[in-house]
Amino acid sequence: MRNEKTEAIELIERLPDGVTTGDIIEELYFKWQVDEGLKDVMAGRTLSHQELKERLAQWRKSAGR
Repeated sequence: MRNEKTEAIELIERLPDGVTTGDIIEELYFKWQVDEGLKDVMAGRTLSHQELKERLAQWRKSAGR
């Protein structure tokens, strides 16, 4: 398994030279979100499309929409 620090450095090095600190943070945050999502998939913490539609319908109904 790769070292997270190494992955972050490589990600930053692939960004264009004019990148801002905010851009770097956004890219790192996006990478973290994807990594967390992949961990959820591996752990079976997912919803089917139908389950998601049902939850959204319940949420909309409870929010008065």
